[in-house]
Amino acid sequence: MPIDKEYVIRLNGLDLGQLVDVLETRANVWRITATYLTTGEAPTMDFVAEECTDAEEAEKLADHYQRILAQVLEQQAHQDRS
Repeated sequence: MPIDKEYVIRLNGLDLGQLVDVLETRANVWRITATYLTTGEAPTMDFVAEECTDAEEAEKLADHYQRILAQVLEQQAHQDRS
């Protein structure tokens, strides 16, 4: 998939909600992984860290998911106003 090409994707409200939920979840999991790699403390007994090189990489991935989420929510808000 070309990384510099922009796509227009049509979803109904339910599917958009699911997409937002997944993006929030992925951002949170990466952020928690970064915290774990920094402090060494697991937030829960069943916590499984994501596979990455270090806390900096985990933070970058969390930020990336957060940027995608922000773009999706911005487009949703714009369309809701129209």
